[in-house]
Amino acid sequence: MKLYEKLADEMTEAVRRGVFARGERIPSVRQASLQHGVSIKTVLHAYALLESRGIVETRPQSGYFVRDVAAASADASAGEPGLPRQPMPQTPPVAAEVDVSRLVLSTLRSIRAHDAVPFGSPYPDPSLFPWRRINQYANAIARRQASWNLLDDLPPGNPELIRQIARRYAENGMAVDPGEIVITLGATEAINLSLQAVAKPGDTVAVESPTYYAMLHAIERLGMRAIEVATHPVHGIEIEALAQVIAKQKIAACMVMPNFQNPLGFQMPDERKRQLVDLLAAHEIPAIENDVYQELYFGETRPSTLKSFDTKGLVLHCASFSKSLTASYRIGWALPGRYRAQVEKLKFLNTLTTPSVPQVAVADYLRQDGYDRHLRHVRKVYRQQASIMTALVQRFFPAGTRMSTPQGGYVLWVELPERIDSMRLYQAALARSITIGPGMMFSMRNVFRHFIRLNYSYPWTPQSEAALKTLGELVTQMA
Repeated sequence: MKLYEKLADEMTEAVRRGVFARGERIPSVRQASLQHGVSIKTVLHAYALLESRGIVETRPQSGYFVRDVAAASADASAGEPGLPRQPMPQTPPVAAEVDVSRLVLSTLRSIRAHDAVPFGSPYPDPSLFPWRRINQYANAIARRQASWNLLDDLPPGNPELIRQIARRYAENGMAVDPGEIVITLGATEAINLSLQAVAKPGDTVAVESPTYYAMLHAIERLGMRAIEVATHPVHGIEIEALAQVIAKQKIAACMVMPNFQNPLGFQMPDERKRQLVDLLAAHEIPAIENDVYQELYFGETRPSTLKSFDTKGLVLHCASFSKSLTASYRIGWALPGRYRAQVEKLKFLNTLTTPSVPQVAVADYLRQDGYDRHLRHVRKVYRQQASIMTALVQRFFPAGTRMSTPQGGYVLWVELPERIDSMRLYQAALARSITIGPGMMFSMRNVFRHFIRLNYSYPWTPQSEAALKTLGELVTQMA
């Protein structure tokens, strides 16, 4: 049993025995840390576990209190307490042109231009990556080869890197044909090439709602239309709603993130993955699977993919090392199924090649260094920091705030009280050197106006805790 679990069990037993009465405040995080001789992080983990069990609750600016039994029972009967709600209107969804790039670009520029607490960053903390080691491999390769033969860079990519990627899948229980893999400039190019291979300008593409804005960018760039499908914060895209959309109009493709979706962070259950693949296969609709966070799971094993349930070659699986190993080299890949030849051709026409040195350097690292050891450390850090941020948002933000429960990745989706305008909050926070991701970036419509996305990958410091407290105070004032 882990230390925080032991502490949570002790507190649960104390509540059961009446040591802490209903509605009574329990020791503060700092008090519990001193009393039990454990770290503040351990106490935060324990208190977060107590909250998930319905034993305690946080009250903004006040601390942790034993929950009222009747309130806990009411929450249990209501389903999933505390999760963000799906604010999609009840009217049938309509395909629409996409225009979110200007908002996203201006937001990212402001994040980059300020020396601010990076809660709004879309990127993971680079200090966790073994970039020095990978650079050493790259420098050694550059010294070995004074010049490169362009033909060596042509699609599908470096044979050794392709072999290492296929081996990585095999080690995680998924058989992959190396001949299907096409190396790309990050997952973004893999997604763009896949979409270009299965749809044409003017076609309609189904996407999750909310969805990662890079998916919307791909649709916008290619002159296509998007239709948003309601997405549950635990189960993923609503398959029944998608079936209704398919029945009413022609869908060229469906773009989803079944594992640790950005911004919701869920891991779609295996049975629902199977149902989604079966539904799309029945209508011969390709699925573009963005699995860029595949290695950043909080559970014991790597999750399954849509690709693992695909029997007709209709799943175009896209991934990269940008979120788990190195962002600077932009090494991604696609497993495009029956569209493999078309994706390879489009890769050649669009960007010609992926540079050889980064490919070989990453392949050398995968072959010779401790990738699994590195990933275990990253997962542990993200899991701990997700718990800390969740506990502190519950503590500092006003009543009515709801949050996702990330199963992996490094982002938290937060629903604020409905009166809050996240763009106004974004500007007020930026003036205090704090960045956030406003919810409007994750949809074509203004349905996530009172939502924000927060990044918890960066080191947790007194500065970041103070920034989160300030953010909570801003929300409270606006509410």
